[in-house]
Amino acid sequence: MTTPALLPLSGRRLPPLNLGASAFPHHRATLRLSEKFILLLILSAFITLCFGAFFFLPDSSKHKRFDLGLEDVLIPHVDTSKGGKNLGGFLIHGQGHDEHRHREEEERLRNKIRADHEKALEEAKEKLKKSRDEIQAEIQTEKNKVVQELKKKDSKPLPPVPLPNLIGINSGEPADPDIREKRNKIKEMMKHAWDNYRQYGWGHNELKPIARKGHSTNIFGNSQMGATIVDALDTLYIMGLHDEFREGQEWIDKNLDFSVNSEVSVFEVNIRFIGGLLAAYYLSGQEVFKIKAVQLAGKLLPAFNTPTGIPWAMVNLKSGVGRNWGWASAGSSILAEFGTLHMEFVHLSYLTGDPVYYNKVMHIRKLLQKMDRPNGLYPNYLNPRTGRWGQHHTSVGGLGDSFYEYLLKAWLMSDKMDTEARKMYDDAIEAIEKHLIRKSNGGLTFIGEWKNGHLERKMGHLTCFAGGMFALGADGSRDDKAGHYLQLGAEIAHTCHESYDRTTLKLGPEAFKFDGGVEAVAVRQNEKYYILRPEVIETYWYMWRFTHDPKYRQWGWEATQAIDKYCRVSGGFSGVKDVYSSSPTYDDVQQSFFLAETLKYLYLLFSSDDLLPLDNWVFNTEAHPLPVLHLTISKHLVCSSLSAMWV
Repeated sequence: MTTPALLPLSGRRLPPLNLGASAFPHHRATLRLSEKFILLLILSAFITLCFGAFFFLPDSSKHKRFDLGLEDVLIPHVDTSKGGKNLGGFLIHGQGHDEHRHREEEERLRNKIRADHEKALEEAKEKLKKSRDEIQAEIQTEKNKVVQELKKKDSKPLPPVPLPNLIGINSGEPADPDIREKRNKIKEMMKHAWDNYRQYGWGHNELKPIARKGHSTNIFGNSQMGATIVDALDTLYIMGLHDEFREGQEWIDKNLDFSVNSEVSVFEVNIRFIGGLLAAYYLSGQEVFKIKAVQLAGKLLPAFNTPTGIPWAMVNLKSGVGRNWGWASAGSSILAEFGTLHMEFVHLSYLTGDPVYYNKVMHIRKLLQKMDRPNGLYPNYLNPRTGRWGQHHTSVGGLGDSFYEYLLKAWLMSDKMDTEARKMYDDAIEAIEKHLIRKSNGGLTFIGEWKNGHLERKMGHLTCFAGGMFALGADGSRDDKAGHYLQLGAEIAHTCHESYDRTTLKLGPEAFKFDGGVEAVAVRQNEKYYILRPEVIETYWYMWRFTHDPKYRQWGWEATQAIDKYCRVSGGFSGVKDVYSSSPTYDDVQQSFFLAETLKYLYLLFSSDDLLPLDNWVFNTEAHPLPVLHLTISKHLVCSSLSAMWV
């Protein structure tokens, strides 16, 4: 029997074999269904045969393998009992030494290859005798075995770790009946949003409340991962909506699958899914949430496989292939994205005893510490291949915001022992205050954006979170400036309230200017929308917790009424396209963060301070509460590299 020549595999395909219908007793259609499987078996036999032929070629002195003209070969060894001369762990053997043993080894390899070749041919013959149904059944059996093995690997038990002192995870009932009534209204809004998602978008990432169907964006890939379910869990729990919480838990247990061929945002999946699952675990104690969080975290790790360790913006959950957003400066990763992983990843290392998560985020921190920063500011873009900054654009709003937030919260979450993070935060805030924070002609304090040496007098809705951040970081600030930063937080809160109050709907625009006579007002049409964002309300809540000034509850109630009046529809809640129009049109999207953040912050604003007290809990940037890891807890950490943070 002659063997057809085998083409190189690299860059070329093998020509199709012409197997006519007459060659086999089955119909041609039957053959076509199993053809790929059979051809793979035959191809493997050919490869084995051709590879084995190498060993049957006659020896020739011209073809000595790895002959570099040296008389001796260095072989790693530590045994000097066989006549060799030991040189620091290596033996020097002359040519011809052990030639007999070499021939025996080659003969053994020939016999093995011959046996493997014959076995492969026999297996191929047996496969050709089987029917299509038998072959498909065997393939399905093998698939099921692989799936079961993967499930066993993913669901292996995690090491037991001592849980922090979890206090204040329910109730928070206010004494004032008026405040209690307002809180109950917010709870009703949450139930309206959840019930409609449950009815019309269940399992989808988000809801289109007017069209009454599921919705998703590219940040979640092309799969139904139930983002709203995961994002809303802790809000449901702290509101006492336990039936709804159990509905979500059941769906997650049975349906949340991360082995999908889907490209997702590392940042968004981390803050919404991992953050949401971890918070649900700490609040409820249900192991399924911890297990799912760890499974998903493993799927994100390939995103860090870059020359610098700065992760890609997106990763395919199945293949592990990563890439960056096409619009980002020169293929860069984004500061707010790779800088907003620390809280979740530290808790992952704490719960698993695996330092890999902690090491990933600490590597990012160390790299950033070594880099020069223009005017002490962190640009929003960093190339993960070269480790160099991209466009010199700095913002405390979109693209930069939560990086600064997580520096502060890393310190808080460590029971204020991670002084390195606190120093980075203080240095960054001093540079921001010097170069970005200004007062308008009308006396409004705002945070502009630095672009190539120029301050743009524009502030985004996202930037409004900074008022709460300044208040949260006031205690512990250097030079005893706690009062200064609390006042700065109050000024930012006032400016952002003005951006709401100066609209027709009393809801804030996406961005607003401070140019000339225009202050705290959106100018461009594409900046006039409101998509149920939480940042202004987040700042109201932090300012309330630290000052108990009643105006923050008043402002929060104004926002609650506006959302209920202008964003509520029969199928849920929708964003609006123009907050200055008396007849707004809807964008028909109920964002998952509306349930995770906006409604949660409103509920907390009208709750007593013993609900999720800030001495015990730190909220991630998606408002998912994670417990402070106190020094007494860190002594029991399985992972020594993690505990070094608190030593």
